[in-house]
Amino acid sequence: MDKVSKIGQAIHRYYEQKDLVSPDLIESILYSVDAGGKRIRPLIFLELLEGFGISLTDAHYDVAAALEMIHTGSLIHDDLPAMDDDDYRRGRLTNHKKFDEATAILAGDSLFLDPFDLVANAALTADIKIRLIAELSHASGTYGMVGGQMLDMKGEERKLSLSELQLIHANKTGKLLTFPVVAAGIVAGVVAEELEELRKAGSLIGLAFQVRDDILDVTASFEEIGKTPKKDLLADKATYPSLLGLDKSYEILNQSLDQALAIFKNLSATHGLHAEKITEMIERLRLNA
Repeated sequence: MDKVSKIGQAIHRYYEQKDLVSPDLIESILYSVDAGGKRIRPLIFLELLEGFGISLTDAHYDVAAALEMIHTGSLIHDDLPAMDDDDYRRGRLTNHKKFDEATAILAGDSLFLDPFDLVANAALTADIKIRLIAELSHASGTYGMVGGQMLDMKGEERKLSLSELQLIHANKTGKLLTFPVVAAGIVAGVVAEELEELRKAGSLIGLAFQVRDDILDVTASFEEIGKTPKKDLLADKATYPSLLGLDKSYEILNQSLDQALAIFKNLSATHGLHAEKITEMIERLRLNA
């Protein structure tokens, strides 16, 4: 079974326990979990672990699943009428359109909270679990994704500076993409200096991912991205293309990926990281102008 399937299996394993409280809630949760997606965040974690020479276990898949659960919960909430108000996600009806708004809110709530239960009970040492939970909470909450989402909402229909846009996306998108890189370092037991290098690499991947998303919003079709295109443009939302133009946005995308790859290359020399698979993943984020 491939890694993507095992990530999904780990999530299902958590939600298919015998003491279910609400089957309706589980149905809504798994509807969004099973909607597809590339699972980029958890795959970065797993590929880096293998790059550090670690054989993957169910515990590692539990951490990967926890990360994907939080990401999925954020998508459910992002699509709500009070937020981005979208009818489609990954090519099919969004959660609140398939079920209803209250159910979608609760499904998102579950997907924000359940991951910490999953990590806390994973077969890892207590020290590693505490560090992973602290990192994941920081990346997801007020000081990460949720805080960034608030800044993003407040920035609509305003002329933002580049530094304001960078602050929004460093938190809204960047922190949750930094987590898997840092988490792999924590599990692998790298030293503090190397962990900070991994944190830089994760931030660069996060920046690249957001710039890429901004580019696709104005250049791709519904069939290509599985959601309504030009939503940011219609909402008069500041993006990298709107501030800097497409050519500069492509340049930032590629420079960020190049810098992240340079960090992994250096870790290959100093820590014996086998970076071939993570390099392939990062290279796939490039877009042709």
